[in-house]
Amino acid sequence: MPDPIEPPPAVTIRPTRSWVDFDWRSLVAYRDLISLLVQRDFTARYKQTVLGPLWYILNPFITTLVFTVVFSRIMGISTDGTPPMLFYLCGMLGWSYFSNVLGATSNSLAGNAGLFSKVYFPRLVPPIAATLSNLLALGVQLATFLVFYTQQLLSGAPDGIAAPGWRWLLFPLLAVHMALLGLGVGLVLSTLTAKYRDLQHIQGFLVQLWMYATPVIYPYSRIPVEWRWIAALNPMTAVIEATRWVFLGTGSVPSSTYLLSLVLTGGLLALGLIVYQRAARTFVDTV
Repeated sequence: MPDPIEPPPAVTIRPTRSWVDFDWRSLVAYRDLISLLVQRDFTARYKQTVLGPLWYILNPFITTLVFTVVFSRIMGISTDGTPPMLFYLCGMLGWSYFSNVLGATSNSLAGNAGLFSKVYFPRLVPPIAATLSNLLALGVQLATFLVFYTQQLLSGAPDGIAAPGWRWLLFPLLAVHMALLGLGVGLVLSTLTAKYRDLQHIQGFLVQLWMYATPVIYPYSRIPVEWRWIAALNPMTAVIEATRWVFLGTGSVPSSTYLLSLVLTGGLLALGLIVYQRAARTFVDTV
């Protein structure tokens, strides 16, 4: 007689009690799920739209065009000698990815409540998938920027922009910086919005205010010296200026300001991971 089939071993899932215990091995084990959620986020965003992924190009392009007309032509805000379109496109290149990651991850708990209640998987999977899915938008926007950059070089008017160089190799590190900062802030907001749904209605307004507090539409050099310590407390200030330095050679952020940005990013990411993990343990029971 054949041997009886033994049942699979039972797996007991218990919440961790430590504040800083993160099971990174589970994230690796669920990498296929992360890949599926990345595809889901991309297809769901532009499903039943006419232009589809072209919105990746149109959104920053229209915003840049408005900034050029209003802030450069009408209000006369300086761009430190850089062609306005390139100045604003470069600024939006960094800001768009950060704000997209923040917006996508800030709804990780409330937006996936139905999925969380049906099956177990690491609760960090959705925000990580959202962070990765927005890399496609960053890639398309980078290509759009490079098209305008090349056009400026070929037009015979390269004033205010530097030629391509080794600095471009640093942009992937800046992208990681933006991703970690957006993820950290998004996890904190996700925890808060899961309990206080009012934050969902003012989140867009807060992000807009944050953008105006960041040198996206004006250069860092235009900030009065006595106020620059306040600008340094905004971690995106250093990221945007570093992005302009990488591609245009015009950024003027001090190295100490960028180091402070890295420290603040690490602190916000650690805080976000801790509070998100704590809230995810009982979120399904209270939603």
